[in-house]
Amino acid sequence: MNLSASPLAITADDVAAAARRLEGHALRTPVLTSRTADERTGAQLFFKCENFQRMGAFKFRGAYNALAQFTPEQRQRGVIAFSSGNHAQAIALSARMLGMPSVIVMPQDSPAAKLAATRGYQAGQAGSEVVLYDRYTEDREAIGRQLAEQRGMTLIPPYDHPHVMAGQGTAAAELLQETGPLDLLLVCVGGGGLISGCAVAAQAASPGAVVIGVEPEAGNDTQQSLAAGRIVHIDTPKTIADGAQTQHSGTLTFPVIQRLVQGIVTVSDEQLVRTMRFFAERMKMVVEPTGCLAAAALLEGVVPARGQRVGVIVSGGNVDLARYAAFLGGPAAG
Repeated sequence: MNLSASPLAITADDVAAAARRLEGHALRTPVLTSRTADERTGAQLFFKCENFQRMGAFKFRGAYNALAQFTPEQRQRGVIAFSSGNHAQAIALSARMLGMPSVIVMPQDSPAAKLAATRGYQAGQAGSEVVLYDRYTEDREAIGRQLAEQRGMTLIPPYDHPHVMAGQGTAAAELLQETGPLDLLLVCVGGGGLISGCAVAAQAASPGAVVIGVEPEAGNDTQQSLAAGRIVHIDTPKTIADGAQTQHSGTLTFPVIQRLVQGIVTVSDEQLVRTMRFFAERMKMVVEPTGCLAAAALLEGVVPARGQRVGVIVSGGNVDLARYAAFLGGPAAG
């Protein structure tokens, strides 16, 4: 199969349509700058702060875009999703806004704040519930498919879905509307929904921009996949970046990454903690570990950017406050 000749799952028109669907529902999150970050990197950085998005992460964009396209029958039966937390909250909130039940399959060790928020969004919605599983011994995708079949609900995966991908791409589209053309765009990578949507948006609005993905060291499945030329499956990675504990890229997202993403780099958990501390101290923002991936690659010198205009997707801010305090007070933060 010649991937270079095959059509991709989404186009820039799909991202533009998602933006129209999200208007008045998703927040247009701020693009912030930091003189300290610029001085440290020798670059001009623009942080797209999705930690200020509804439910605290970019995931709302893809979830709402997907659910808004349900038929009346699908809405009546409801939606099912599997997620470590942010997609869970996004689906639960979007389902409540659109008046449909939601069933969310979540790891039993999900951050307490993400579990509580998901259940809070489901409150009062008949037929809604959270189903817990063990992420290290059970297959969330199999659980999701089985429940969807049993209950007649529509399964919306966290990344491998064209409507989800197009919705996530609106984050980069908004960033580029504010900044104009960029030299570099850095995006965190889990299953690839965000970076694939952002890469499509960047190709349309800033075709000269180099798109780089950032994974945790322990979970570099997409980096391995690019090197192998095929999707590589790994064991569930042990990293504080819980939103990037995916085991493989998607069958829809990976071809986009292959064609439009110029490279994947990794950062350590210690580098993520230092970046969390930077955001807290210098920019007065709470950013979750996964949300720090793209910024850490720049601030820690993994990706050199001197003299360039760089977009950075800060993907979310949903972190348990007790864990957050422990991260910032630990030795890696010094």
